[in-house]
Amino acid sequence: MNNSLISNFSSVATVQENYEPIKPKKTNRSRDPITVTPAAASRILYLISQHNQTRNEDMAIGIRLGTKKRGCNGLSYTLDYAYENHSQKHKRDEAMEIQFDDSNIPGHGLKVFIEPMALMNVIGTKMDFIDDEMSSEFTFTNPNSKGECGCGESFNV
Repeated sequence: MNNSLISNFSSVATVQENYEPIKPKKTNRSRDPITVTPAAASRILYLISQHNQTRNEDMAIGIRLGTKKRGCNGLSYTLDYAYENHSQKHKRDEAMEIQFDDSNIPGHGLKVFIEPMALMNVIGTKMDFIDDEMSSEFTFTNPNSKGECGCGESFNV
């Protein structure tokens, strides 16, 4: 009986010696965290150009998207200018560059930085700009949102 136990143990040891652990596949991120429409990119480019005309240094190169706890439903989007030295000051921000099929579309090549605390809340979000008779605003279509307030200023996930 003792010999069979030893025999079973040695066969298990042989299997373990030949076992190669499965290495996790390295996946390249094929998609940006958010989608920026041409209308939104064009408006961002316009706002940056207006902003840079009033400055002599620290030129804006893009925007920084974040979320803050506020509003009647939990979280609200924040937008701020991102300057040339942004990556040095905010090393943990997720960086992306707005890319369109046609490089002549206004806003192509602008940078978008996403705050680390906001990243999980905004993955998959589509950012658009609407300019009509009633309003002129950036809109966010967020698949992670479980609800929004009536005025559309805040959301929850």
